[in-house]
Amino acid sequence: MDDKYCISISNIDKLYGKKKVLDDINLKVKSKEILGLLGPSGAGKTTLVKIISGIINSSGGNVEVLNTRMPDLNIMNNIGFMAQSDALYEELSAIENLKFFGKIYGLKGKRLSERITEVISLVDLNEDLKKIVSNYSGGMKRRLSLATALLHDPDILILDEPTVGIDPVLRKAIWDELNKLKALGKTIIVTTHVMDEAEKCDRLGMIRNGKLIAVGTPQELKDKTNSNSIEEAFLYYGGVKNEN
Repeated sequence: MDDKYCISISNIDKLYGKKKVLDDINLKVKSKEILGLLGPSGAGKTTLVKIISGIINSSGGNVEVLNTRMPDLNIMNNIGFMAQSDALYEELSAIENLKFFGKIYGLKGKRLSERITEVISLVDLNEDLKKIVSNYSGGMKRRLSLATALLHDPDILILDEPTVGIDPVLRKAIWDELNKLKALGKTIIVTTHVMDEAEKCDRLGMIRNGKLIAVGTPQELKDKTNSNSIEEAFLYYGGVKNEN
């Protein structure tokens, strides 16, 4: 794999029974970029990021992450994955969840305490650390899920709809932090169906009906389609031409 890229996705198909949910996906992710996967619910975004992360297998094709074919346990340990559904122990408090996941990642002692302090400050849950997670709102659970994904300081972050249910002020704070993480050398993949979030990404992969229909920077995609917005560009690539 070219050193410019840290993830290479080649000819990926995924079938559930006779239903093809991903169809010949080819995409390379650059090191130290924020790549957005943009598409409506059911487009195949979640399935694709689970294959990249090594959580599920593809039906065809292959994925390489850091020059290693996935799934590979060592590489999976260097990925922070935030699922669309919160994978938290609701009978435990936030601090207990973070300690549990931290130990799974091999963190302990002072390092674990430092990382908990850092990530909990990012997601603004300092005042709710001892609260049982079952008493959290949906937005608070999303914030805690993001904290667990960041806890082991991975080189690659894969975030599936990370800001769903989060208020605009905290959403901005999270995007500010994602840009700081990119500046520190992290590679970040974010799935979204929110057009203004798509504009914040370095590049976009547009997905519809299991197919990758376009790849480029937000500005490139708008320029190529004579569009004023990412939404217009998406509709163009999806088969609805602009009348401009």
